Amino acid sequence: MKDSLRQQFERLGHRLAELDTTLADGSIAADMKRYRALTKEQSEVSGLVECYRRYQQREADLAAARDLLADPEMAEMAREEIAAAEGDLARLHEELQLALIPKDPDDERPAFLEIRAGTGGDESALFAGDLARMYMRFAERQGWKTEVLSANESDLGGYKELVLRMDGDKVYGRLKFESGGHRVQRVPATESQGRIHTSACTVAVMPEPDEAEEIQLNPAELRIDTFRASGAGGQHVNKTDSAIRITHLPTGLVAECQDDRSQHRNKAKAMAVLAARLRDKDKNERAAKEAAQRKSLIGSGDRSDRIRTYNFPQGRLTDHRINLTLYKLGAIMDGDLGDVIQGLQAAQAAQELANLEEGRG
Repeated sequence: MKDSLRQQFERLGHRLAELDTTLADGSIAADMKRYRALTKEQSEVSGLVECYRRYQQREADLAAARDLLADPEMAEMAREEIAAAEGDLARLHEELQLALIPKDPDDERPAFLEIRAGTGGDESALFAGDLARMYMRFAERQGWKTEVLSANESDLGGYKELVLRMDGDKVYGRLKFESGGHRVQRVPATESQGRIHTSACTVAVMPEPDEAEEIQLNPAELRIDTFRASGAGGQHVNKTDSAIRITHLPTGLVAECQDDRSQHRNKAKAMAVLAARLRDKDKNERAAKEAAQRKSLIGSGDRSDRIRTYNFPQGRLTDHRINLTLYKLGAIMDGDLGDVIQGLQAAQAAQELANLEEGRG
């Protein structure tokens, strides 16, 4: 292990001692906000320090085993211990490096997930419906809560546009790599001659802003329109103009919500979506200025602008960013996204780890 890495963990050990002393003082509980923040930090730091101490113990075990190699009666046992210790050290070293990768504070937050039909007409809208089902089934598997904020259905089924809110454990952290162009290759239900068509949708995933960090919207810059909710019928179709559309005049960004019978609640939800879009727009612009464009930048919806291809005739999913190909498209469309998401998270971790190593070097 490099000295720079050891020094970071030694500093963490000192920080843990400080946290333990501070939290042992009962008076800190009077400031609940600070108490919760310090408790959370203590939990995170103690896990890292414990891992580092296991690493140090296995280093000591390895040194002791190597000393035993000179003893003929202990040599065989020593070799077994050396192999075990070296394996543990490699695993622990990787854990320690990954643990130092800066956390994205948004990873813990709920997210807004938007799906829009792109190139391909009715087939694109049908595919947007399939993507919506895929994400909702994945959310169900995670135990997340899903709420439809806005839905613009197409004539043949599916969606021209759909906005979902998902709440649960690490929603944004697991879905943030879904942003971009999604291309589908299959024989549409409307195709009479069995020809394979290609169409596309775009997906955008944005973290729901924290109330304390939420962008303050100037009422003078907003146009708020009311309209009657649309849909196939049932409880979500209103007989009054309770649906809300909010336009941010300086940017032209639009958010709407028609899910609730209450105009007041629809307005609050639409404002939250608009704030998330403005925050995301600001984040992207800052990243572009720094020449560090987000990996999840949303495409135009054109067939050639894609992060992923869903090939139904071959039962194949390909994520072009990490060259991942899986031949279990049926399961994936039913919400089994675990392998895809884990692959993208691992690729990001490897890249950030390489950046850290470069910075240390």
